[in-house]
Amino acid sequence: MKQSRSRRSVLYVPATNIKAMSKVAGLDCDAVIFDLEDSVAPQAKAEARQNLSGFFASNQAPRHQEWIIRINATPEGLDVADVGLVAACKPDAMLIPKLDNTDTLGDARDMLTAHTDAAVRLWGMIETPRAIVDLRPLAGFGSSAGIGLDCFVAGTNDLAKETGLPLPEGRKTIEHWLALLVLHARAFGIDVVDGVYNDFRDEEGFAAECRTGSLLGFDGKTLIHPAQIATANATFSPSQSAIDEAKAVVAAFALPENEGKGVISMNGRMVEILHLDMAQKTLRKAGLIDSQVRDQFHMK
Repeated sequence: MKQSRSRRSVLYVPATNIKAMSKVAGLDCDAVIFDLEDSVAPQAKAEARQNLSGFFASNQAPRHQEWIIRINATPEGLDVADVGLVAACKPDAMLIPKLDNTDTLGDARDMLTAHTDAAVRLWGMIETPRAIVDLRPLAGFGSSAGIGLDCFVAGTNDLAKETGLPLPEGRKTIEHWLALLVLHARAFGIDVVDGVYNDFRDEEGFAAECRTGSLLGFDGKTLIHPAQIATANATFSPSQSAIDEAKAVVAAFALPENEGKGVISMNGRMVEILHLDMAQKTLRKAGLIDSQVRDQFHMK
């Protein structure tokens, strides 16, 4: 069974920004994407790889965050030097840009396996029209045991550029495609995080887009600035009322008189096993956020 992780807030950090990299361990985000791609100028790629090599070598202690490295793609395929760096650094995952075919997933796994036996998972950027069209084969192949695709990342800026839609005005159109992304991720047990909001000073706009992303079913949101972390964490966390309801459902099914039942009555309403599954999922997510909840109901 796939390990449940909280991915409410996923912060991009350019691998050229050593000062920002030095501060990530003290941030309250759930994951950090160290970027070798869009935020790094072509002439600075070698420097960025050197920065990451030194950073990971000096930061081997257990951490509360997932660390991911986003690599580059070339016309010939995935950047060989970037993949070699990932194999040496052994982050939690490698993020593939502009993922739009299953061959790229297979190549990524083969290249990593050739370098190392470390369990580096794969994440994939969904940021082209072809990727949206081919979500089913991508998700199906990626979720197979030999590939290990763990998470989709919506690349809303590139998707908007490729389709000629302005942001934030074009977000309403993109949401239709984002809903398809969430649906395919859920069908194949893959996590999925929303794209970035470009104006980190616009707190109201960012909060509104987080709420929309949460309603669409995303697990969290990618971020461009630490100031966005708290809002993302709050929006993509279970509310206290949802936690209380989930506790009540789990407790009701745990009563001796309800043992083995598929349907029970709780406060005058019918509650089914599927509601128990939903409640346990909510509490697992809350348990990752609040350690006091983690083992309260001895859930699997």
